[in-house]
Amino acid sequence: MAVRAAEAGHRVVGYDVDLDRVRRLTAGDSYVQDVPSSRLRAVLDAGAYAATADAAALAGFDIAVITVPTPLRDGVPDLSFIEACARTLGEHLRRGAAVVPESTTWPGTTEELLLPLLEEASALKARVDFLAGFSPERIAPGNKRWPFETTPKLVSGIDAASLDVIKGFYDSIFHTTVPVSGPKVAELAKLIENTFRLVNISMINELATLTGRLGVNIWEAIDAAATKPFGFTRFTPGPGVGGHCLPVDPLFLAWKIREELGVPFRFAELAHDVNRRMPDYVVRRVAQALDQRGKTLSGSRILLLGLTYKINATDLRESPSTRVAELLINQGAQVRGADPNVPDADHASLNVPLVNASEEEITASDAVVLLMDHATFDLPMIGKHAPYVLDCRNRLSGPHVETL
Repeated sequence: MAVRAAEAGHRVVGYDVDLDRVRRLTAGDSYVQDVPSSRLRAVLDAGAYAATADAAALAGFDIAVITVPTPLRDGVPDLSFIEACARTLGEHLRRGAAVVPESTTWPGTTEELLLPLLEEASALKARVDFLAGFSPERIAPGNKRWPFETTPKLVSGIDAASLDVIKGFYDSIFHTTVPVSGPKVAELAKLIENTFRLVNISMINELATLTGRLGVNIWEAIDAAATKPFGFTRFTPGPGVGGHCLPVDPLFLAWKIREELGVPFRFAELAHDVNRRMPDYVVRRVAQALDQRGKTLSGSRILLLGLTYKINATDLRESPSTRVAELLINQGAQVRGADPNVPDADHASLNVPLVNASEEEITASDAVVLLMDHATFDLPMIGKHAPYVLDCRNRLSGPHVETL
């Protein structure tokens, strides 16, 4: 967002409390996969962008975009980062300025939480002295078909004046903006998008755990269903969902519905439970395959291919690979991981040693699990030389390959 806004002609200040992140940005070192360091350096050199940890640099802003994490803590949304932003921004808020959170959250956050904090910190009044709205982020890392600026952008405002200013700002950055009637609609729309995906992935994942016992190939059946040109969206099985959206966002909505209405959002809660159990199913499949070959998990050498949560991405957040590795290690397996996309700075966070997916490493493994089919993997070589593969992505073939 910062780089694109700077390229569009805005003068952008990026504020963060993470000093290491600020140092990297100031040095022109991008840690975001879809923003090459060359683009970052270009806006730095042009004086259109600056990164800082000094809140004084926020003084005089026209529009503030909040893009902080909104994690779950023991099933409860943690909005402390949004609250901290509101208090910091409020100290520098002036008449006529606008504040727009993009962080995913429950419907009502902008008007019920953000505005009172801004008013308290600034002594200004929303709708009278300052503007506000909500515009949910829509990013698909590594997606070449839908880059950042061509993805339609939802925009909202707490009143007509706010919407006019906020829409004008995003019109300068995105090819298409889609205004809605208010922040609650925009907040709910984001949760609907992600809950839709989670529920459908869950249905397919649960089917994948059942159809093999029925003697039906789930992958072929999905391909067949996908020939229908209407009324069907293709989803495929996997070892579970990851990232900062799907494992988290639907539970925001489930929490809000329980808090406000006192009833469960059963689809979201069931979908979450199904996906939470997928790593266990993966490990059971590996154990069964080894048992058929006269081996046990304990002492076996297992290679996990693809540790990030998304294909060709660099993000490890909430990746099911972490849980798969944990379960295997707890049962005594010798586990290694291979993923050329994991940044060097994140190696320390892995719970397995990182190796190259070489022919030697593949051959030496008792079992290989393809969790994420990154483009850099030599899939034909893996299928040819691995003594056993559990293919969670239906990308390999060979006499020793089983699909999820």
